Amino acid sequence: MPAGPPKVEPHILREGMRVLWVAVRAEPAVFTLSVAASGLYAAMTVASAWVLGWATDHVVLPAFREGRTTAGTLTAGALAIVGVAVLKALGVGGRRFFAGLMQYRMQARYRRAVTRQYLRLPLAWHHRHPTGQLLSNANADVEAAWAPIAPLPMAVGVVFMLVVATVSLLLVDVPVALVGLCVFPAIALINVVYQRRLSPLAARAQQLRAEVSEVAHESFEGGLVVKTLGRERAETERFAERARALRDANVAVGRVRGLFDPLLEALPNLGVLAVLLVGSMRLEAGALNAGDLVSVSFLFTLLAWPIRALGWVLAEVPRSVVGWNRVRAVLDASGSLPYGEHPLDGDGPAGLEVREVRFAYEEPTDEDGDGDGVGNGVGNGKTHVLHDVSFAAGPGRTVAVVGPTGSGKSTLTGLLVRLVDPAGGAVLLDGIDARQAGRGAVAATAALVPQQTFLFDDTVRGNVTLGADIPDEQVWQALRLAQADGFVAALPDGMDTRVGERGATLSGGQRQRLALARAVVRRPRLLVLDDATSSVDPQVESRILQGLRAAQGEDGGSTVVVVAYRKATISLADEVVYIEHGRVLDRGPHAELLERSEGYRNLVNAYERAEAERDAVEDGRDAIEGEEVTA
Repeated sequence: MPAGPPKVEPHILREGMRVLWVAVRAEPAVFTLSVAASGLYAAMTVASAWVLGWATDHVVLPAFREGRTTAGTLTAGALAIVGVAVLKALGVGGRRFFAGLMQYRMQARYRRAVTRQYLRLPLAWHHRHPTGQLLSNANADVEAAWAPIAPLPMAVGVVFMLVVATVSLLLVDVPVALVGLCVFPAIALINVVYQRRLSPLAARAQQLRAEVSEVAHESFEGGLVVKTLGRERAETERFAERARALRDANVAVGRVRGLFDPLLEALPNLGVLAVLLVGSMRLEAGALNAGDLVSVSFLFTLLAWPIRALGWVLAEVPRSVVGWNRVRAVLDASGSLPYGEHPLDGDGPAGLEVREVRFAYEEPTDEDGDGDGVGNGVGNGKTHVLHDVSFAAGPGRTVAVVGPTGSGKSTLTGLLVRLVDPAGGAVLLDGIDARQAGRGAVAATAALVPQQTFLFDDTVRGNVTLGADIPDEQVWQALRLAQADGFVAALPDGMDTRVGERGATLSGGQRQRLALARAVVRRPRLLVLDDATSSVDPQVESRILQGLRAAQGEDGGSTVVVVAYRKATISLADEVVYIEHGRVLDRGPHAELLERSEGYRNLVNAYERAEAERDAVEDGRDAIEGEEVTA
């Protein structure tokens, strides 16, 4: 993320008005009601000055001159004042209610839009954007984009108020009106300067909020690494550096506001003093009566606070434009996965064919010119991972993908379930290109259990069903198939036991088995296991794979593609695909590959030797601990 302040557009006010117009078009009825309520408040503000002037001329001054007054006159004055106050209160309440309703509706609308876009965009797009930034887009940026909506109806009402007040002042006395009206261009000039000073500072602060969110998210996600490697101090300083930068940016914004807010507060009050000074001179000259002077002075006193609503809108506009641009960058992002119309609703295991598939990860360049710093097309980058990979798995068959680290196995599994699309070639399910399948068809047909297991801070049932309405009997069946029913039954509340954040209360092998149960409970027609049992001991892994094969024999089960390392696991597969440097070097049964492929034989034997050495070390440690206990 760039550390410097972002570029400030030269016409920030015009852009801000465009953003507000988007909200007006989206919620015309609510905006109309809020402006109507604000107009009522504005009219009653001016009316209160008229009423006070009328009461001065017809109630207060006659009482002083004659030394008495009538009940009817007092009642009329009181009712006029109370009536205006009640209508003004209704205007205030209506304006705040409808303005708040409009603001919260727009925030909710765009949070949903951003979230839907996140779900729609392919995984490759997410790989290029930090999670903290995405959280900031959906939260802080959406809030900033619609922050001016709250004072907007009042600002519109203030414009109406100023028009009515100007006409009223000119009708009362032109010289006094001209003195008072000098305040308005002064306020406008100060607001223009205020906006230009504040815009880059507000944009910088908004950018730093996203950066602080990114660092915090990484720190929480990498908590185990930070703790085990003793990097708490360094990580704290990394976060503190961004936090200090955000603090300084907010302080800079506060300084500008601290300089201009008193000026915007003082100008209307200075206008009142000028009106009183000139008005008193006009009163002595007989060109103005006392009621008119009181009315004009009181009107300026009332205008002092509402006029600031214009400043509030203008002050929020720079942040609004920055937030809107960041939100639009997400909403306008391209690279979505296209869908066709073909269903994948066949019965039994799916047929899989991988036909000359190529894939390459992109470099972070702005090839599409959309300003988001990245290109659109998958496979246009420099890091080539897969080269013309081809193999097939017939319905109900099990294929093991074997290869050294970095050979492209995990990338291949993502292509099989269409997390990303290939740059060339095709992945076919039941003879249909996955790109031509309807929306949701591949997800309903295929399930992936990845290397990195993720569990929600939820119950065992919640983590397996993910909120789907699945009977407990089917859940237990999936747990048995994943060899997880034993430890789940032993938990304090069984399937209702909460597993903690990321499954913190479970072991690595237990988390993997729950993730496997989550996949098989949906009875996928294609099951892809990306080293999904690496934390499970070989005996349990063997029972899991044998259970999957038994399920295939009972009800058709699933076609299984498994990324494997252990020889016992590989030997259970009907066919092995040996990949190295992103290319298929050989295919065939495990026994045949051992005979004819030296690279495959060396790789598998190396894995087996490493695992045997690991087991020997663990057995030795257990023996030493046993002797110590005996002693």
